Amino acid sequence: MPINFSPNQWDKIKKDYEAWWNGELDRPLIHDVRRNVVDPSVPKPSTPLLSQQTVTDLSIPAKDLIERWDYELSTYEFVADAFPHLNLDCFGPGVVAAFCGATLDNSAGSVWFHPPADVPIKDLNLEFDPNNKWFLRIKEICQAANEFWQGQVLVGMPDLGGTLDILATFRTSEGLLFDLYDEPEEVKRLTAQIQEMWYRAYDEINEILQPVNPGYGDWGRIYSAKPQYILQSDFAFMISNDMFKEFALPTIKYDTERLDRAVFHLDGMGMLPHLDDLLSLPGMDCIQWCHGAGNRNECCADWPDVHKQVLGAGKKSDIFIADLTGARHNVMVEVGYALRHVELGRMLFYFQECSDYDKPPFDLNGFKYHQISDSNEIRNEPGIKGDLITILNEIKSGIATQRSFRGGV
Repeated sequence: MPINFSPNQWDKIKKDYEAWWNGELDRPLIHDVRRNVVDPSVPKPSTPLLSQQTVTDLSIPAKDLIERWDYELSTYEFVADAFPHLNLDCFGPGVVAAFCGATLDNSAGSVWFHPPADVPIKDLNLEFDPNNKWFLRIKEICQAANEFWQGQVLVGMPDLGGTLDILATFRTSEGLLFDLYDEPEEVKRLTAQIQEMWYRAYDEINEILQPVNPGYGDWGRIYSAKPQYILQSDFAFMISNDMFKEFALPTIKYDTERLDRAVFHLDGMGMLPHLDDLLSLPGMDCIQWCHGAGNRNECCADWPDVHKQVLGAGKKSDIFIADLTGARHNVMVEVGYALRHVELGRMLFYFQECSDYDKPPFDLNGFKYHQISDSNEIRNEPGIKGDLITILNEIKSGIATQRSFRGGV
């Protein structure tokens, strides 16, 4: 059974996301995927899903990996602003390091990168290897995806990484912190090398994807008709704002000028001293704010100034919405991730009674949620739409009232 997503649906996705990018959409984007609700009417392929656990098995033909993902996507229902998407972040965060010789290691179940040798920074020179097995594998998968789907599925760019994050792979985070003091010019030399290689990878992958790929995307699942990327510099969490301005901001500024559209992944309270500088960049379109590990019990009420600051600068931000129906395992995983990275005041759950569950799981039953009887209500039910508008208005005004929507509201 083919993926249940028509050309007309893609036309609407393109129209609505373009309006969002231009600040003309009068509602938030709702990326809601209902997994495992459609019977594909064909046997499940024996090939494992491409993931960080399976990514190092190069014996699996790329075509088989795509056919396995096609089966998976054929079991999904794409609601509201969701669309078929292949996420290639399975190659790990900062995969450009692997293209330059770092070891890609998934022995712990997730991907990490290790330098090939401990080299003094003055002797370190990074070179892009066009024949690197991971780079070739990504290109092979992209080519297979284009040939199989012919533009029905958006293939996202791998997580290429932030410039300083990639350099930290080769120097270690502690070593790079000392380098900022002891060898600042060497750091700048190497970040320039990395930036050049970053765009070589980005451009070569896009040469394969375009023009068949229906647009541009990455692990953030935001569609764009123009080249875009979700930028990051997690290493900057550990440095002062003066050092951020000297070592990180110039490369980020270049990114916002080189790309048509740019989102920044602002991860953790240690990044807040750098927010003003990021917002000052004319080419920065959106900030993705995550308050970081250790703060999962905090909510929007604890961060109104951050949202007010971002929206006051004319940038965009995110809302998380999830369908709790049936307590599906993959949805629970995503909700768990969101509880760590998204403020509660900006999360909205809805739930439909089914044979196995007459209410959400006990550990989520205390959260706000809307009770629905049919998935079509997501678009049309006034209460849901009204709540979304309320959330947006509260963010704009810097207010974050905790509301409790319990069964049937």
